[in-house]
This record gives sequence, structure tokens and C-alpha cells, in this order.
Amino acid sequence: MAVEANRTGDRSSFSAHGSGLESGGPERAVLVGVDLGLRSRGKPVTQTDARRAMAHTEPDVPDSRDDEATPPETGVSPARAAWSRSPTELDVEESLAEFRELVASAGGVVAAEILQRRAKPDPATLIGSGKVEEIAGIAASTGADLVLFDHDLTPTQLRNLEAVLPCRVLDRTQLILDIFARHARTSEGLLQVELAQLEYLLPRLSGKGKAMSQLGGGIGTRGPGETKLETDRRGIKRRIYRLKIELDAVRRVRKQQRQRRESVPAPTVALVGYTNAGKSTLFNQLTGAAVLQSPKMFATLDPKLRAIELPSRRKVLLSDTVGFIRNLPHTLVTSFRATLEEVAQAVVLLHVRDAASTYGEEQKTQVERVLDELDCLAKPRVEVLNKIDLLGEHERVGLLKRSEAGAEVAVSARTGEGVEALFTAIDRVLHFDPVIDATLRVPQQEGAVLAAIEAGMVVHSREYEGNLVRLTVSGPAALVGRLRQYRLREE
Repeated sequence: MAVEANRTGDRSSFSAHGSGLESGGPERAVLVGVDLGLRSRGKPVTQTDARRAMAHTEPDVPDSRDDEATPPETGVSPARAAWSRSPTELDVEESLAEFRELVASAGGVVAAEILQRRAKPDPATLIGSGKVEEIAGIAASTGADLVLFDHDLTPTQLRNLEAVLPCRVLDRTQLILDIFARHARTSEGLLQVELAQLEYLLPRLSGKGKAMSQLGGGIGTRGPGETKLETDRRGIKRRIYRLKIELDAVRRVRKQQRQRRESVPAPTVALVGYTNAGKSTLFNQLTGAAVLQSPKMFATLDPKLRAIELPSRRKVLLSDTVGFIRNLPHTLVTSFRATLEEVAQAVVLLHVRDAASTYGEEQKTQVERVLDELDCLAKPRVEVLNKIDLLGEHERVGLLKRSEAGAEVAVSARTGEGVEALFTAIDRVLHFDPVIDATLRVPQQEGAVLAAIEAGMVVHSREYEGNLVRLTVSGPAALVGRLRQYRLREE
């Protein structure tokens, strides 16, 4: 995996690059879903639900112990039960489906899936000792290479699980970091991924197995293990410090680039949205570019900028950004601050949503949480419902009618349907350099001026008055202002 300990005998070395899902073909993984609430979508949790193991090979596994199942009646209050599951939160089945896509993006193959429901997490193993034994049996019978938890694990939980399970153990954050490491291409992206990996690894050094466990403080307990641990910790802290300096330099370069762009007025419109919502495909459709478009999650890590022209003839820069996801690790939000600054600098956000998704509202909520963390929630936004080509005819027509009413814009980035309506919607919410109407009278010999009007404005009418051309136009206020000497002022 992207962050793991490579042990040879008593020596330990840590690598922040590379991927554990890339050697010798795809690795087989056991997925563990964890539901720490009493109910899922209003359905009561039963003993059968709590013990369900959805293995592809349907192995024989022993029944779990009583401590790992959530009984129908617990001492949890109704208020806490209601708080544990918000209406816009993914239920555990949908969360597992999304986690499955993450595993595929990391190059893994799902060997089995286990679902555990508990009223509260077990401090030692998160899921309880009985369920751990069940997972150990399934991992052994399916020949799994690793066990993936759709939940973050504490260093103690990670160490305890590694001690019992017959293969490697990784949590949700480690899997996402691995995918980011796979898809990073530019030097900036590699720096940001490495920083996120090291910041995640640092507090977990003592939880990477017995070879790296911290020794006690009594007589006779100090030795080379503690020395090695502290040496690794100091080395990682030095590397984090250097990475932050390098990323600060990247941030300064980006700031200089933005300042140069601002010298030629061109506002930025940023595509934001849940991962795999079709942002890169839409970016290619709007700009004619050929950036990577992939069904895999987090295929885009580095921002792309292209100029587009709106129906009002105003020119804007369209930015394609990294996708968001439920419980996006905070280390990634911090490390990718330089990249996400493109979102912060944008004057309009295009929130691209998957219209064919069964949990679109939950995805919308997650995106808005990240935008709030970036202080961008108040920016003008256009809700773009993408992938309408995957809907049935009735649903598609309904969305297109709503789009005509102006509530949302329904498009298909793959076929181009609805793109013209999207251009119009961007024009409507873009207040930068507003469009104004004017009447101009230009001498015919002013060819450069007439060419500028044709290129930058919408000409509604044209009349010839001797050597003059009278034009009724609408265009950006800045361009109209530069041609004010030709503007006809009528009472």
C-alpha cells in the first residue's frame, strides 16, 4: 500500500511511495463495512444483518461471538440513534458499494465482503473480537492478500488487527492515499501525495507491528527498538518540513501565474463535484481538450485550465479540479491546498453531479462540506446534473424541463446534450465584467475596431450611414468602455 512498513529481520524502513496493490497482478481483498449506528435508512438491525458475510466463495465461517453483534434492544437513547444517521448520509450498503469502486481504482479484486453493525466502536479492534476471528477465517479461506476497512483505524486498532489477521490490514484513508499515489503525475502532485502519506504515517509509527512497537520506560526495557523508532520519527519530520517548503514555493508560483492572468481580465470558472461525477469528460466537452477521463475514482489530481467563450462573447478560464469524496482525509485537504486554491479563486463554481447515482443528495452534501471547509460555499454555483444519457426517457425529459426552468442544468458530457444551456447558465450567474447593451457608430475605415466588435460582442443589428456603420451590440462592459469614443449617446 502507499504507506506501509517493509521489514527485513530486525531492520525497519518506511516508504511513502509505491503501492501495495501493484505487484504480481491484482491483490485479493476482504472488505469490511462498519455501521456504528442502530439503524440504516430506518430499518432495524437484526442478528442476521449483523452476522451477514457476503463472500464470493461463500466459505464456511464460525458464528461470531455475542460481543460483536448489535442486539435489537440496547441502552442507546432515541435521540442518539437519530443523530447517528442523518437523512443525507450514505447507508452502509451504499457506502460499501462506493468502497468497492475505491478498491477497483486501486487495482484490487474483492474476494469477500463483511458487514458489521455495532452501537459503538470497540476500542481495541473497532469491530469486536468475535468478528475479527470471523474475518480471519474468511481471509484464510479466500486467499486474501489484505483486509480493507471502510473506516479509519486508530494506531492501537491497526496493531491489534495485524497481530490476529493472516494478512495486511489497511483502512479507508490508507486506500485513498494509495489511489492518489497511483494517479499523481506532476511533480506538484507527487509532493502533495507524499506529504499526506507522511502526515498520516507519523502518529502510527508505534502501531506498525512488534518490530516498531515503543518499549516501556522501566528498568531493562530500553533498547534499540526505541532508538530506531525515534530515528524514523525524526527523519519523517524532517522530510515533512522540506515538503512543506517545496509546496510553499509551488503556491508562490501559482500566485504569480494568477496575477499574470489577472492582468488580462479573464475570470475562472471551476468544476467541482464528487469523484467520478464526470467532471473531466464535461471539461473536454466544453473546451475541446483531451485530458484524461476515466471511470476510476480520483483520475484527476492536477488542475487543468482552458479558455472558453460564452454566448455573450465573454471569455473565461475553465478549471478541472480533484474530486471530493465522503470523509475525505483531512491530510489530503491540507496537502492539496495549493491545488484547491483554484477553487478558492474561482468566481463561479459548476457543481457537477451524477444524475444517475442513487445517492446524489448524499454526494451533494459531502461536496458542500468540503466547499465549506475551503470557505467557498457562498460562491455563485450552477448545479449541473450530468450523465442524463444513462437515465430512462421519462426521467431524462423531466430533468430537461427542470433545466429549462433554471433550477438546474441537465447535461450529458458524453453526448453533448444540454451543453448550450450550460453555457447560457454560466453567462447568467457570471457577474464579472457584466454584459451591457450599446449603440456604436464606427467609421468603415476602422477595420481593427470593427473586427474587435465582431470578435468580442454580439451584434444585433447593423446599418450603414454614409461612411459610418451603426451597430446595436451587447458585450462585456470592459470592451464597451474601451470603445466609448464610438458610442452613440441618445437622449
